[in-house]
Amino acid sequence: MAIDQRTGQLSSQPSSQPSSYDVAEIRSHFPALSLTQDGLPLAFFDGPGWTQVAQAVIDAITRYYKESNANDGGAFLTSHRSDDVVRRAHTGVAEFLNARSGDEIKFGANMTTLTFHVSRSIGKTLRPGDEIVVTTLDHEANVSPWKAMAEDRGVTVRTVDIHAEDGTLDLDDLDRKLGERTRLVAVGYASNALGTINPVAEIVRRAHAVDALSYIDAVHFAPHGPIDVQALDTDFLVCSAYKFFGPHAGVLYGKEAVLDSLPPYKVRPAHDHFETGTPNFEAISGTLAAVDYLAWVGERFGAAYAAEFAPFSGRRLNLKTGMRAIRAYELDLYERLADGLERIPGAHLWGITDHARFNERTPTAAVTFDGHAPRAVSEALGERGITTWDGNFYAQALIERLGLEESGGVLRIGLAHYNTADEVDRLLGALKEIVAS
Repeated sequence: MAIDQRTGQLSSQPSSQPSSYDVAEIRSHFPALSLTQDGLPLAFFDGPGWTQVAQAVIDAITRYYKESNANDGGAFLTSHRSDDVVRRAHTGVAEFLNARSGDEIKFGANMTTLTFHVSRSIGKTLRPGDEIVVTTLDHEANVSPWKAMAEDRGVTVRTVDIHAEDGTLDLDDLDRKLGERTRLVAVGYASNALGTINPVAEIVRRAHAVDALSYIDAVHFAPHGPIDVQALDTDFLVCSAYKFFGPHAGVLYGKEAVLDSLPPYKVRPAHDHFETGTPNFEAISGTLAAVDYLAWVGERFGAAYAAEFAPFSGRRLNLKTGMRAIRAYELDLYERLADGLERIPGAHLWGITDHARFNERTPTAAVTFDGHAPRAVSEALGERGITTWDGNFYAQALIERLGLEESGGVLRIGLAHYNTADEVDRLLGALKEIVAS
């Protein structure tokens, strides 16, 4: 299958060559995958909450502390080294997202903190009666900051509903919520609970048609497919490095002209409007290492997909083909998972369940089991050395909309590019035992 560079979704066109993806080689980069519990290797299906970290990331953070540990702007060696790492990290993330330059990249504590900060700056430009559009499908980190700002500024928040039967956004409802007073549309690239991938480029187009800004939460999508902010034409996009095999750091992309137009909230001498205070330089160095790792994936396994990214070259090409190779591998693995879950009595998959539409989702399964609370199932899996999450994952409005909040939400099984078919089979076998009991 070929990939739509704007959305990250796969088309029905076959790839010209099969992938040479070697999951054993991938796994050799992740030391945590060697951990055991009761004599069995841990099987990590908790990636949507926090992915495991590549050894190169660990090494980069250690190296920073050993060789570059200093504040920025100093007239001495370690500060020069630190400044160089930070500059290269901005450039590296710009390449990862296909931003025009590192000037359009800002680092912060996490996506939530960055969004609260940006919402304050955007809010200062709004007036009572202006409107913001959010969605039921989203993580609260792309809803609550806008609601809090709207309450302070007298701004109206309008919420786009979903199609509950498949967990997709109701685009007709989006059109009904857009209007001449809309100033911002905040939407997720993909649902962290159901895995639904939104038609982001189309949503951005509709937002711009009413002269509104777009703010895309790509935290869940970033580890699962290539992102091209220029093709999307979005004004903002946020993600978190700890969801794509790096350290705990948040990343904000903003069009340079839009960032420069916003009123700053910063201390007076600070050189940057959005990277307030002393940044977490060691985490920034680790983020660069995570991007370097993903570029290696493309160099090693992405050649079969180069034709799909003809305009790209160098590291930008490697990053796109690497994420494309990851997406192809993960979707094959998700087919195996979905097939197995569908055979378990009393199991209910939520979201897009039509195999012909798996190109519209990430490899993240939301499932419930008749007679078994999600927490109890997750605990039973944890006792067997299998990591999963349960609950609403801060997608509270979505889980409430599906009528699942009071019963404990869902069990979330998140595949990552380092998972294996054997791990999926082990998980399915454990679930059959748990449900049978």
